[in-house]
Amino acid sequence: MAVLGDKEYFKGIGKIKYEGKDSDNPLAFKFYNPEQMVAGKTMREHFKFAMAYWHTLCGTGGDPFGPGTKNFPWSVDSNPLNAAKEKADAAFEFITKMGFDYYCFHDFDLIDEAPTLAESEKRIQSIVAYLKQKQNASNVKLLWGTSNCFSNPRYMNGAASNPNFDVVARAGAQVKIALDATMELDGENYVFWGGREGYMSLLNTNMKLEQDNIGRFLNMAKDYARQQGFKGTFFIEPKPMEPTKHQYDFDAATSINTIREYGLQDDFKLNIEVNHATLAQHTFQHELQVAANAGMLGSIDANRGDYQNGWDTDQFPNNILETTEAMLVFLKSGGLQGGGVNFDAKTRRNSTDLEDIFLAHIGGADTFARALLIADNIIQNSAYESLLEKRYSSFKSGKGAAFVSGKLGLIDLYAYASEHGEPEQISGKQELFENILNQYS
Repeated sequence: MAVLGDKEYFKGIGKIKYEGKDSDNPLAFKFYNPEQMVAGKTMREHFKFAMAYWHTLCGTGGDPFGPGTKNFPWSVDSNPLNAAKEKADAAFEFITKMGFDYYCFHDFDLIDEAPTLAESEKRIQSIVAYLKQKQNASNVKLLWGTSNCFSNPRYMNGAASNPNFDVVARAGAQVKIALDATMELDGENYVFWGGREGYMSLLNTNMKLEQDNIGRFLNMAKDYARQQGFKGTFFIEPKPMEPTKHQYDFDAATSINTIREYGLQDDFKLNIEVNHATLAQHTFQHELQVAANAGMLGSIDANRGDYQNGWDTDQFPNNILETTEAMLVFLKSGGLQGGGVNFDAKTRRNSTDLEDIFLAHIGGADTFARALLIADNIIQNSAYESLLEKRYSSFKSGKGAAFVSGKLGLIDLYAYASEHGEPEQISGKQELFENILNQYS
């Protein structure tokens, strides 16, 4: 099953197939049937499921209280290029066995960063050539690439927002190399996540200059890629905290404002992550709706947080009700624009079997597939749509319609209110909407 590799890493695991909800096979999809048609598209087309290189292949389970617990068989060679090739072999074996079509990466997920920029670029170019062979042999594609401009100590004060121009320039060079890699691999999109683009204290921060520098940086990156012929979409991935106290890409609304303020709206959309939404004290579905309202619902990073912990735990999605509400937004807004559903999630620290990686992705795919089916059923067969339309029916005719079409002024509202007196109290029927969700789940 390995693609262009001599070694099989996930022994005893074949291609994961759809067996239906009555199957008791843990290594089978119960709800994700790639070719099943839902709302005019196959599930495969709706989701474009992707594997996250960083968590799946690089995340060994370390946390602030202890080192990693997972000894991956593709991480033993001391030669950086050999180790990177083995990791790529494992990646494509996993992706093809899962039946997914895409993967995503940060630049130094692919291969270890070198001591110098020039050597790092050579390493990236070498592994990209190998990945290109693997893509051609497997038909697996790159959903998006990005650069890790937050882990290295040089970025302790940010990358594009850094107060030191030398660091900003180094970040620009790193992004150029990552863009080149993405384009060489025919990546469909490119993501910017400002892992340290923010500040801890306003006392030592020129916020306006830092934000303007981010705007300049994003425009430079976009212009360079377009000049090289890149046709894909750029995404900004909002996050409210971790590691900085005040992130400049706090949530969807903040990121949309950045996109518009710096004239990026023709090229940029949002990559919405579930756990980032909840850290911002929003729901996942709220962030999807904000992005969709702005015409910027580009892609999804699928995971969930722990409701008792205040940090980004990146667990695999399993909350059917939450995901169903999200899929209602997803379907009603016409789906994603350019992106897909990337499993930016990691198995737990104590889940140390290689099989656990499969079980986690199967559960995540089934959660999204089941939620999609439920959401489509609610839209097609329940009273949900008519109830929602009824709630806003006062804007469909008469003065309400005139208000929506911009034909009324404040004096008109005053005259109407004076004539009609105290408005009737009308229930929002929230419990009924919730009951419909439960009934169809």
